[in-house]
Amino acid sequence: MPGIQSTLYEKFYPAVPPRSMSPLNAFLSGLIIACSFVVVLETEPTIVGPNQQVFVLLDCLFACVFIIEYFVRLWVIGCDPRYSGFLGRLKYVVTPMAVIDLLSIVPFFFVAFSNNFFLLRVARLFRMISLAKFSRYSRAMTEFADVINSRKSELLLSLGIVLAVLLLASAVMYEVEGVAQPEAFGSIPRALWWGVMTLTTVGYGDVTPHTILGKFCCGATAIAGVGLIAMPTGIVAAAFSETFARMREQNFDDE
Repeated sequence: MPGIQSTLYEKFYPAVPPRSMSPLNAFLSGLIIACSFVVVLETEPTIVGPNQQVFVLLDCLFACVFIIEYFVRLWVIGCDPRYSGFLGRLKYVVTPMAVIDLLSIVPFFFVAFSNNFFLLRVARLFRMISLAKFSRYSRAMTEFADVINSRKSELLLSLGIVLAVLLLASAVMYEVEGVAQPEAFGSIPRALWWGVMTLTTVGYGDVTPHTILGKFCCGATAIAGVGLIAMPTGIVAAAFSETFARMREQNFDDE
């Protein structure tokens, strides 16, 4: 058993993400895509109606595979010294990827044992969480997560600046437009909808200022939004550039 456990551990948790997926990871990735595709099709009554049994069988198939995967991972993770033993496995269960694995199989039990329409709709939505499992199967997804983590402080700073500008702009619009348009700007929480649409330069046009000061604030907020929303993009782009340069150097050294 230890030999099988260690072999499966290497398949599920490779020390270095491969440049191409292993057959096992490719199979699981394909299953995740198929599961998400089935979830989308299940929302169309004209497709589900005449093929109800087919969708039930597919749900059972996905549930069985994902449940087996979850418990196999829980078993083989004991090869990692950080998660060995009972307490180690409990520690693993609360890690982000393990939680995602669990959330991707729990909805199947709701579908099987509940007739509540609302719970079934929520369960169907939660089944889409399985898409997040891709992050462990692909080297590209691993690199993406590393890039985001390496620029975490800068991204949090830019988010804080955006939220501060959003709150300030909404507060100003509450003061200058609140009396003229109480339904849209009668409070700062109400004005936040306008602030989000303007700061992100989406501009639905359902809420617009009427006063001169309100129009001035709206224009200033839109201009600020162009730079503020682009800030995280520049941070991530620079991080990706550094990562790709490092990967090219590593590949050159390997050759």
